[in-house]
Amino acid sequence: MSDSEVFVREDVRGFLQMLEQMGGKGVDEVGAVEGRQQMKMLGALAETAPRDLAVVRDLACPGPAGDIPLRLYDARETREPSPVVVFIHGGGFVIGDLDIYEALCTEFAHRLDLPVVSVDYRLAPEHPFPAAPDDCEAAVRWIASSPEALGRQVTGLVVTGDSAGGNLTIVTTNQLMNEPAAVPVIVQAPIYPVASDITRHGSFRQFAEGYLLTAATMGFFTRSYGGDPSDPRHTPMAGDCTNIPPTVLCTAGLDPLRDSGREYAAHLIQQGTDVCYLEFSGIVHGFTTLRKAIPSGQKDLEAFLDAVALMVERYR
Repeated sequence: MSDSEVFVREDVRGFLQMLEQMGGKGVDEVGAVEGRQQMKMLGALAETAPRDLAVVRDLACPGPAGDIPLRLYDARETREPSPVVVFIHGGGFVIGDLDIYEALCTEFAHRLDLPVVSVDYRLAPEHPFPAAPDDCEAAVRWIASSPEALGRQVTGLVVTGDSAGGNLTIVTTNQLMNEPAAVPVIVQAPIYPVASDITRHGSFRQFAEGYLLTAATMGFFTRSYGGDPSDPRHTPMAGDCTNIPPTVLCTAGLDPLRDSGREYAAHLIQQGTDVCYLEFSGIVHGFTTLRKAIPSGQKDLEAFLDAVALMVERYR
């Protein structure tokens, strides 16, 4: 299929045209530090405002290299024992943080009516692999233990995140299935994740340029993160994917990572895992944090969260 035949939504087309007119260099050209500032600026321009919630509170938990910053979101001041959503942010393992994902986490807390804890894991290249999966696993195990600082009795875990955070969602879930935490992972919900070697997929070539996330940027992220691609904690499909909890997974139709998510979802379905797979056509990678600039992405996010809610209700 040629680029002229690719379906692009009108609001997505307008957003991409605006970015092209603005110019600017990619993170692969400016490096991690300036790339982080670029992501903050893009979020301020393109993301919707956070929802008002009863609880937005910064926390920290012990990690392998010091305390790991966390942020708790809850639509209720207090609640009965319940599952807790653990959100692991994206940004190529290099440029994400708690603030950039604030609005998205408030949407999760509002729509799912569950507590959400966002994890601020260490970033590459200063802290390459396996710093990120080590931090995420430590944080999720701490949350599972219903620590007093959390102020909630945790009955199960819903692990979720986008892009690099989708990768870390799968990796962390695998670790907790192999060595269980105090409560089980009842649902995993990766959003346009990296699950396999993206360079061998057609979508990586088809959408290499012109659709926000580029092949050059992904190359920079991969080099910055480091690690061994044959390690399942780096590339989940390099390992055993048989012991997987119920899964909700979504991809974006114009995403170079699309086929990696497709491949992982198909593999889980073929082995009998309970899977809800959603692919949103005509939209780019990162749409969940671009909802002011791409309003149609709000309905996609709501569809994804509704699917998560249904899966949680079945297995909580």
